[in-house]
Amino acid sequence: MPVSGALLNAFDTLTQERQEPCFVYDLDSLRKHLDELMAQDVVKLWYAVKANPLSAVIDTLAAAGFDFDVASSGELNQVLSQHVGAQRILNTGPAKSRQQLGEFLDAGVRTFVLESINQVRWLNELAYNQGIEVDVLLRVQLRWPEGERNPLGGNTLTPFGLAPEQWQGLYLADYPALNCIGLHIFQWGNMLDAAQLLHLWQSMLAPLQALCERLGFAMQVLDLGGGLGVPYDSESSPLKWQDVLGALRDIKRQSGVKELWMELGRYAVAQCGYYLDPVIEQKTNYGERQLIVAGGINHLLRPAVAGQNFPAQLLRRSTAEQVNYRIHGPLCTALDSLGQHSLPEDIDEHDWLVFMQAGAYGFTESMPFFLCHSLAGEYVFEHGTLRVVREPQPASFYLR
Repeated sequence: MPVSGALLNAFDTLTQERQEPCFVYDLDSLRKHLDELMAQDVVKLWYAVKANPLSAVIDTLAAAGFDFDVASSGELNQVLSQHVGAQRILNTGPAKSRQQLGEFLDAGVRTFVLESINQVRWLNELAYNQGIEVDVLLRVQLRWPEGERNPLGGNTLTPFGLAPEQWQGLYLADYPALNCIGLHIFQWGNMLDAAQLLHLWQSMLAPLQALCERLGFAMQVLDLGGGLGVPYDSESSPLKWQDVLGALRDIKRQSGVKELWMELGRYAVAQCGYYLDPVIEQKTNYGERQLIVAGGINHLLRPAVAGQNFPAQLLRRSTAEQVNYRIHGPLCTALDSLGQHSLPEDIDEHDWLVFMQAGAYGFTESMPFFLCHSLAGEYVFEHGTLRVVREPQPASFYLR
């Protein structure tokens, strides 16, 4: 995952002027990547705002033609404030209260993924009282009988959607304000194999089609969620978009639906983001090398919660031998680890590391307030120029 020369120059300038960790988002490369994703007529693409809600990122996705998967009132307000029309918003997320559904309706949102019978009732009542009709998809959570091979890789109970058996008791005619256009299914993440994706999607078709028959409606839309992965190590190969499109064409043909939808987060924006982190010191413990860095899971929590270590490299050039390090952040907990990485042995306290694939699930998935360290700054690189979005801020910025 090489970094361009122009971007490296921008990193050098930034690290000479600053001493605090920060994120940089390459909007030029993001724009090129999004254009490639949109050059097709197979699947409608929504952007999962949870991956990175930065205004400049949303603006870039909106200009590329993406619509937006929004899962909270805060995300709704952030997307609307970027002058994105409410008709381009899909309301997702498991915790839709009656109040939140009302907020989305009042804002003009007319497409919803519903996760429970209560959400069906609440939304119908709210929409009916306003004299409007809204499009809805029912989210399905599949589990396979004990003893059968589960193509989804597990039967863990999640808060997302309902089993087909729970949805079967729904009588859609009782909800005249709701136009049920399809089903939503998503139960996996960071997949890197298009053939495996196709197998998973094919395994789902029969139970989903059976549910539509029982409910008495034709599935116009099949929403496959997200789950398209990016590599977090040098051994994994990137998922090729053209291979994914080939699998999606097969699913669209086999399902007979009018539209396929996907909500991309990580696959859309991960590659555009970088996290720059100063090295505090190198030391050796029990025969193992350790790097202590200025920012850890207070800025990049994902290694601790998902076991996915963001790829790292030394910012400066070095011909020294590569050795293995355990990288630790500044928090007073052993959980503050950014993983094991192979890096030059001559790293010292004057160096910086750059973590890649940090355009998704970086700053807003972190735990920035613990121990009162500085909030990470955020910068964008666009048209060859680095621009500050927010300078690194001390704890006094948020403590009152």
